Amino acid sequence: MRIWLPPLLLALLLCGLSVGMDTLQPLFQWLQPDKQGVIYERESFLFLLQNHLSLVAVSAAVGTCVAVAGGIFATRPMGRDFLPLVNQVASIGQTFPPVAVLALAVPALGFGEAPIVVALILYGLLPILRNTLAGLEGLDPAVREAARGMGMSPMQVLLQVELPLAGRVILAGIRTSVTINIATAAIGSTIGARTLGDPVIAGLVNGNTSYVLQGAILIGLLALTTDSLFEAIQRSWDRRLSPSVTTS
Repeated sequence: MRIWLPPLLLALLLCGLSVGMDTLQPLFQWLQPDKQGVIYERESFLFLLQNHLSLVAVSAAVGTCVAVAGGIFATRPMGRDFLPLVNQVASIGQTFPPVAVLALAVPALGFGEAPIVVALILYGLLPILRNTLAGLEGLDPAVREAARGMGMSPMQVLLQVELPLAGRVILAGIRTSVTINIATAAIGSTIGARTLGDPVIAGLVNGNTSYVLQGAILIGLLALTTDSLFEAIQRSWDRRLSPSVTTS
């Protein structure tokens, strides 16, 4: 239970600030006395948080499915020849700037959430794919042979042996991908997506540092909360896996 306490406390702080940002008005007024409106009020922070989180969650779910499936395929005998191609495709997605993806996606998909979801999927593929390959390729071949010797089919070996043992490494890749994309999603506000980047963009346009700080604080807290949650999941995974490893 103790491992879940940090993400829970961070989540409560994040939600509390999203609902009650106006309670910090004296502080922001002190930081920027030349501005009358120091609290961003065009949209509810809670709504922006929910929308921001949903964009990251959808892109993470799609990206994880694609990257894990690609990693599994490339580590099977019939997919070995495609391993360099899979790596190259994922690397292109990581090195291609999200802003450039948006510039190409907007004419085809229009303004709003769709282009930023596409950009986040492409940008988040590489860490998950590389960790999937590392996790599956790093398994002791004797473990697979032992599973086959017990009469397991290739699908059973994959689902009951390989993925559980490689799961922690794969989860670390998902953790990196999601944490990076939480910050990257903020640029979606430049093309009409409602994210926590809204107050940041508004602050930059209007010269209001308070708006920028409010958006940056919430984005940072969301990233910390998510990272802490993944850490708790990884620790829980290790605890559940340890008895089975010990008995085997």
